[in-house]
Amino acid sequence: MAVYVIGHKSPDTDSVTAAIAFAELQKMLGVDAEPCCQGELNPETKLVLEKFGFSEPQLMTDVAGKQYMLVDHSDIKQAPDNWDQGELLAVVDHHKIGDITTPNPIFFCAMPVGCTGTVLYKLFVDLYKKEIPANVAGLMMSAILSDTVLFKSATCTPADKEAAEALAKIAGIDDMMAWGMEMAKAKSAVEGVSPRDLIFRDYKDFNMSGKNVGIGQLELVSLDLVENMLDDLYAELEKVKAEGRHSVFLMLTDIMKEGTELMAVTDDPGVIEKAFGKKLEGRSVWLPGVMSRKKQMVPPLEKAFAG
Repeated sequence: MAVYVIGHKSPDTDSVTAAIAFAELQKMLGVDAEPCCQGELNPETKLVLEKFGFSEPQLMTDVAGKQYMLVDHSDIKQAPDNWDQGELLAVVDHHKIGDITTPNPIFFCAMPVGCTGTVLYKLFVDLYKKEIPANVAGLMMSAILSDTVLFKSATCTPADKEAAEALAKIAGIDDMMAWGMEMAKAKSAVEGVSPRDLIFRDYKDFNMSGKNVGIGQLELVSLDLVENMLDDLYAELEKVKAEGRHSVFLMLTDIMKEGTELMAVTDDPGVIEKAFGKKLEGRSVWLPGVMSRKKQMVPPLEKAFAG
């Protein structure tokens, strides 16, 4: 019976490559594992798969009656449909522990690092003592560069840098940072993409004190790339909020300036000041040094909504 390895909704490079890498590890351990994704891949992820010779994983959004493993998440809101009607066998992640529960013991490995790729590196090398294929190493290295925003994110740890450097050697990548910039440019591709697709390119819903809160993120080499789209993006955010959310935020993260212009549509603008100590000015606020949704956006917003 096949076991399906699945990343979160609105797949990013880490969730897709982690599904492939963990499936490869499972195959080495004798499991018939198949990597899957829950949606359309973004330009950066497509570039990474093409460079290292992988096809896109199969689409799977419903796991009823299936055996499956989760990577890069353990939250119900980000999990496949009918997650409780399938059999969850494993979780590999680098976020806070989510709200998925299981009736039986499972393999669960979560580490406070910047990327699931780093956790998988530890599993391959330290736990299972397995050699990482060069093309898989390339995927994992790319995921670390992406998730840590070229090591600039607050989530980045020494373990991420060590893993990326080791994986680059295995993959035969001489100039890791040059490849990282190539990825960042692909991630910044916005021309011809609809506002809704941009919002949902890297998007997650959260339950914050009983309120449905959505947070999207666009990582850009320059905010100038979306300067002419701001009105359309804001109008679309209003529509997304009207679909049953208390608040919707869009992080426009400038990789080079190392900060985020946060667009907000919310029933309670005061949560911005509670969370970040800065008032919402019009429809957005500049947050210097904020690069990570996981570490610098979600925790302060959760506290603000709770208080």
